[in-house]
Parts: sequence; C-alpha cells; structure tokens
Amino acid sequence: MIKVTDIAYVRFRAPDLDEMEKFLLEFGLHRAERRADKLFMRGTDPLPFAHVTELGEPGFAGLGFYAESVADLERLGREFGLPVEESDAPGGGRIVRFTDPNGFPVDVVAGQTAPEAIALKRRLVHNDGGDRPRRGVPLRVEPGPSQVKRLGHCVINVKDFRESEAWYKERFGLVTSDEIEIAPGAPIGAFLRCDRGATHVDHHTLFPVGTGKPGFNHAAFEVANFDDLMAGHQVLEKSGRRHEWGVGRHILGSQIFDYWRDPWGHTVEHWTDGDLFNNETPPNVVGIDKLMGNQWGPEAPPSMGS
Repeated sequence: MIKVTDIAYVRFRAPDLDEMEKFLLEFGLHRAERRADKLFMRGTDPLPFAHVTELGEPGFAGLGFYAESVADLERLGREFGLPVEESDAPGGGRIVRFTDPNGFPVDVVAGQTAPEAIALKRRLVHNDGGDRPRRGVPLRVEPGPSQVKRLGHCVINVKDFRESEAWYKERFGLVTSDEIEIAPGAPIGAFLRCDRGATHVDHHTLFPVGTGKPGFNHAAFEVANFDDLMAGHQVLEKSGRRHEWGVGRHILGSQIFDYWRDPWGHTVEHWTDGDLFNNETPPNVVGIDKLMGNQWGPEAPPSMGS
C-alpha cells in the first residue's frame, strides 16, 4: 500500500468553457491551460492545476491524488494490475487511473513539473487581543477575487460508506479523523486525511458520505486568510453568483467556510484556518449534529449536499 500525500484536482464536465472560466476567475483561480475541449485552472501554490473542466454534459468527472513518487505509482500499478501512463495534462508526469465502487474516476499522479508560485497580492498582518504585530501601518484589504491557494478536499456521496471507506484506505492509505454517526453504532461517513506520519496535514482530504446514491457533494479550495475570503465573497455576490452557505466556522475541521454554486450547480467552497492533524491525533466518533453544526454563522440550508 502506498500513502498519497494530498488531493490534486477535481474534474467536471460543462457545455460552455467560457462561462466556467469566467466563474472560476471570479472564484479566485487562474488559468493553467486552455484547450479546445478542456480547461485547466490552478491556484497560487506551485502546483500544475486544481480544477479541470471537460466539454460535455454537466457533471462530476472524478478526482485525483498526489503520490510521493513515480516509484510509488509503479508499485500501485503492479499491485492492482493497472498501467502507469504518461500524463498529457499541465505539468506532465505519470498517472494511474482507477474507478471507485461508485463509478467515479480516481487518478493518482506523480512526477509532475511544478510551475512557479503566483505571488499573493494580499499579504495581510493581523492584530488580535493577544498579539499586535502590525504597528504604525493601517490594514487595507485590496478588492478583488479571493486568492485560491490550492484544492483542500472533496466530499462525495456514495452508495455504501463502509465499502468506499475500505476502498480508499486500502489503496491510498487514508486514515480517519472523525467518523460521523446518525445514531450510536450507525456510521454514515468519515472525514479521511492523508497519513504522512509525524507531518501535520489537513483535517480531511476526502469525505465519503453514505447517502445510498453516488454523486458529487462539494470541493473545497483554500484561500489566503479570512479577509481574503470576505473580499472574494463580495466579488461573487456582486456578480450575482449563487450563494449556498456561510460565512461561518465549522466544528469538525474548524475551517472558516463560504459555499457557492458554479453555473451548473456544483458546490465549491472557499475555506481558511483549518485544523492540522498528524499520527498523534486519534480517530474520533461524533454525531451528525457536529457535522452540520458550526461554531458561528448561519445554519446549513436543506440544499447542502444535493
């Protein structure tokens, strides 16, 4: 078994690449590459791309993870009898292609050429009640879209939670941060994170939810900070984009969140200030109230996850 190091990208289909790019630029992504039938968008981190749109009927088209090395990819391919192919996506590298139990395409990539980071325009220094590092300088938040750094996690609806959990853990070495129960002894899903030993990683990278029917739930993109998130909120609001939920702070994962819908109804999230766990953090079991609750902010709408 290998252990993936992070989520790499999410893939969608849409009938209009121009409209998708317009939305994603407002959302805070940057064009990595545009082809006749495909759009690749990236964040500011030095990673090739985080969001792919393929020309076609609207829908979710899969996700990808990073492996630590091409050697890991080759081990993965041998173990599951799958070819290690050359990738023609931005950054190149090698790729192994799976299909999960719900029919979702799942890629694992390694050996990509990393682009230069995109410089952040909003590098803000914040004072709070305990620490006041900004002295003699006013804070001014430059208007404009959020600065999306990277893809942080993906949530998928699955037909059988335990089946999907086992599939992803056995192939990619994911571990549980929080398992969610709808009643004692009745799990419905789990926040799964990458296992990088003593290195701290995001509270979750993948969350399979056992809804009984496969489907896309949402994808979450990390932004620079809270002011950056709010600046982006204002841009999307003024553009008339469909707002879903937020702004608030989750209980599980602790992120400040803001959810929006793209032009074809896919939910995409801005988030910042999430928890980081490592192998000293034990798994936890909580009720569904902790999943849908928040520490502050509005209640979740009924449309979330659909």
